[in-house]
Amino acid sequence: MSSIPPASIGIPLDEVDTPSLVLDLDALERNLARMTEAVKGSGVRLRPHAKSHKCAEIARAQIAAGAVGVCSQKVSEAEALVAGGVADVLITNEIVGAKKTARLARLAREAKVAVLADDAGNVAELDAAARSENVRLDVFIEIDVGARRCGIEPGVPALGLAKRIAACRNLRLAGLHAYHGSAQHVRGAAERRAQIAAAAEKAQATKALIEKAGIPCETITGAGTGTFMLESASRVWNEIQPGSYVFMDADYNRNAWEEDWPRFEQSLFVLASVMSVPARDRAVLDAGLKASSVDSGMPLVHERPGVEYAKASDEHGVLKISEGATAPRLGEKILLVPGHCDPTVNLYDRFVCVRKGKVEALWAVTARGALW
Repeated sequence: MSSIPPASIGIPLDEVDTPSLVLDLDALERNLARMTEAVKGSGVRLRPHAKSHKCAEIARAQIAAGAVGVCSQKVSEAEALVAGGVADVLITNEIVGAKKTARLARLAREAKVAVLADDAGNVAELDAAARSENVRLDVFIEIDVGARRCGIEPGVPALGLAKRIAACRNLRLAGLHAYHGSAQHVRGAAERRAQIAAAAEKAQATKALIEKAGIPCETITGAGTGTFMLESASRVWNEIQPGSYVFMDADYNRNAWEEDWPRFEQSLFVLASVMSVPARDRAVLDAGLKASSVDSGMPLVHERPGVEYAKASDEHGVLKISEGATAPRLGEKILLVPGHCDPTVNLYDRFVCVRKGKVEALWAVTARGALW
């Protein structure tokens, strides 16, 4: 972490050094409240995914707003969150290898920790690690419900793995992980609905098969910001894992949202400075590939009609200025909407938290770089 913060408490946004990761606290808090309201009365538990923010402050705020815990994607991410005061973490990933499984088992002595599995060999490895630490680990079977990433096939193959887990003295089958990641960014509402309906059928049939064999299968967990209302209404999932709703980004904002769904605000921005104005139709920012992830497209220039973020290199972001648009001035501060919030957050040490145009707090990106 850099020893020199980009801002100090109380200064106006325009005095924040750049590039900086800026968080609008009012918008963040409204997003937290809207998610809580959206799932109220549904019987579905909220377990937000912390890989979006990697921040213990935000995780604790989500739990205070009604979440049962959070998700992480890596053991190191879970370790950082537990050290930051989070007591319940589901690692929504397969954890393989003696060093990682040993750390996972040790962490289960400090907090409630659960993990995914889709392979019998990994189940044996997890059981051995848990036995060495004298803990009992909760394990979810990850089933492939359409994303074609990790996950054992639903149905009979998943039942076989459930039997393996049930036979392990130091493991407990906690349920199924049924997350359709690729459905989150399907633009059309009707197609998203169809993909989640197909996923629900697979998850429900697999749960029934496991329970018919006499093995409890309490929880089906999954869902993301793009589909969580569908999983919540399905009566199949009883736990959901949306993450990006706290921030939003350019990619999620391209989705068509159903009319009765809650609308989440853009709360996360990259603040950049105009470092060069070499031509009437071009300006250059100090925020390039090292300041904002472009895997889901270029950032959007916030509330500047006719100004487009057209190209990025390591340290430069080139703005294209349309004829008739107000050209940015040298030294002017510009807010950008990241194309993809999760990897953008991982580029920074801190959130510069702003309320009504002034810096209110600096929050550490607690699990920044926690990739192992």
